[in-house]
Amino acid sequence: MNILENLCLKLAAEKSELYKFINTTPHRYKVYSIPKRNGVGTRTIAQPSRAVKVLQELALSLISEKLPVHSSAMAYIKGKNIKENAIRHKQNQYILKMDFKDFFHSIKPNDFVQHAKKHLGKLDDTDEFILAKLFFWAPKDGLGPRLSIGAPSSPLISNTILYQFDLRLSNHIEKSKITYTRYADDLTFSTNIKNNLREIPTLVQEICKNLSYPQLTINESKTTFSSKANNRHITGLVLTNENEISLGRERKRKIRSLVFKFKKNELDEKSILNLRGQLSFSKHVEPIFYISLEKKYSLETIQEIQSFQSNNSN
Repeated sequence: MNILENLCLKLAAEKSELYKFINTTPHRYKVYSIPKRNGVGTRTIAQPSRAVKVLQELALSLISEKLPVHSSAMAYIKGKNIKENAIRHKQNQYILKMDFKDFFHSIKPNDFVQHAKKHLGKLDDTDEFILAKLFFWAPKDGLGPRLSIGAPSSPLISNTILYQFDLRLSNHIEKSKITYTRYADDLTFSTNIKNNLREIPTLVQEICKNLSYPQLTINESKTTFSSKANNRHITGLVLTNENEISLGRERKRKIRSLVFKFKKNELDEKSILNLRGQLSFSKHVEPIFYISLEKKYSLETIQEIQSFQSNNSN
């Protein structure tokens, strides 16, 4: 395939110099932490330098068409999102949610090399070197390189590397009247048949054990069953008893409160930008709620928030 030659042509670079640079890319990351969505603990983000990002995007453009992604994957794919993920399950009464522990960091260079050999055809030593170096971050903990949260190439790699997992799981439940989707590390199963999901956690564990790659671990503390008898939540959205998708009462209450504070000129720039994002999300997920905000606080107010620009914008 000769990825290096293609990169050299695109960048008008010398092979030896580009090879040397790629050898250093696992160490060219800016590392920082952000709070987790649930508010408990932090998530480590490793973001590659601008030059590394360019190389990752170029290299991925050379190989992405040959890397399979299963139809059950819902994250990082054009036309799919958390609303579409929830829609797949909204007609089903019973829900099972599971997720992987340290999902991105579980994916190692050799996993991707093995996967690439299956789907890209013959790779020479230089191709394998590039795949193992260019897309993986080497933290200072001594545990070896891993896929990072923050690299532009990581979403596709994480999706394609789980192709075999998604395929095996989907084939197992094909005739069981169970719907399965995966949003990054969040696995969701649903059905209208009571107790139909009870054996799924064991099945998932078995598939993980029998995979050639990657080595996946289920976060058992987050395995939860739910039904219409209690709240059904999927990737942060609520499935109502009327089988509709909702932001949920608490999130809507917070958004109303922020809009009210905006009208009173009580929000700083960062809060307004956050509210702008939440309004766009609301319009996509629950348009009726968005319209109710326009009616309650005025169309002009909502448009002012939506058009707000940071003083730091270029």
